[in-house]
Amino acid sequence: MSSTALRRSPDDASPRVERAQAGGPGPWMPRGRWTALAFSSRRQWEALERQLDDAGAGGAWDLRGIEQLDHIGAQLLWNHWGRAWPAQIELTESQKAVLDQVERFGARPPEEPAPGFWDSLRRHLAKGPVLWRVGKEGTALLGQLALDLLTLLRAPHRAPWRDISGHLYQTGATALPITALVGALIGVVLAYLISNQLRSYGAESFVVNILGLSLIRELGPVLAAVLIAGRSGSAITAQIGVMRVTEELDAMRVMGIPHGFRLVMPRVIALAIAMPLISLWTSIAALAGGMLAAQMSLDISPEFFFRQLPRAVPFSNIVLACAKSVVFGVLIALIACYYGMRVKPNTESLGRGTTSSVVSSITMVILVDALFAVLFRGIGFRF
Repeated sequence: MSSTALRRSPDDASPRVERAQAGGPGPWMPRGRWTALAFSSRRQWEALERQLDDAGAGGAWDLRGIEQLDHIGAQLLWNHWGRAWPAQIELTESQKAVLDQVERFGARPPEEPAPGFWDSLRRHLAKGPVLWRVGKEGTALLGQLALDLLTLLRAPHRAPWRDISGHLYQTGATALPITALVGALIGVVLAYLISNQLRSYGAESFVVNILGLSLIRELGPVLAAVLIAGRSGSAITAQIGVMRVTEELDAMRVMGIPHGFRLVMPRVIALAIAMPLISLWTSIAALAGGMLAAQMSLDISPEFFFRQLPRAVPFSNIVLACAKSVVFGVLIALIACYYGMRVKPNTESLGRGTTSSVVSSITMVILVDALFAVLFRGIGFRF
């Protein structure tokens, strides 16, 4: 390749590693300027590191395509080769002189000692500012949501009602089949496990009390929240993340469209409305599955089940379950939107943000459910 061809575009001067024959067995041919000035760009440095990792240390190398080579570039190649000459190499006299100097006087990379206990402790304590930043950004997102809700109450005609109804359908109506199926299976499993224990004590009728309280008060809302966090929470993060990748969020900011009012608030309202309904739907499906299993394993008729259930489960449990579900829906939507806004314009960050959103949502749901269980432990029981 001639020197004229090497200078056809400004990017041709950037350091890079190419194959003599694309996909073939030819030697690796570094190109461009391997100088300290060329390595000043972080993006070029990361791209070059990936190319060197793909090339590997062995094989044949041809350095004659390098326009400029100083001690920084030579040290990078020398370290990549494992501080030893490759088996086959083609280079000019000036390049050989620079590499000889690096071989003779080049500094060995320092060996990092194994981290001790105090090093690990300091590394964990160093994450404190990250937690502080997450808390600050989360508080800012919650405050912006409160301001947007006030704007909605003051000017309802400006609200994105079509977006709210669309998200309500996507997060609520389309989730009914999977939540009903999972709830029914959970009810069947619980009824069979409980029946084995109650039969040994002659207390088969108490299966209605145990199923009613456990499913309506705890398992129904938590199970629905976990399913929605994995299904709708990940979808929300992916949607907003894709908008970041395609620069739609930047376009909205330039056009003066607030992200919180048009992206966060509709999803929060939709999940706050849908979660109590999905929770009740899941609990009903679980009770139906438990009732069927109780009839098959304990010969308890559906009539007895329906008659005993209102006596065993006070109405306050349903109110508590709906209240918890509203909190779960708001938290899932806020966490999903937060991680969606934090996505960087690349696919790796999009996948990492979606995974973090689901894990954080499920963890927060379990923590809040435990908090509700402690605060309202005296409500919804008959003594």
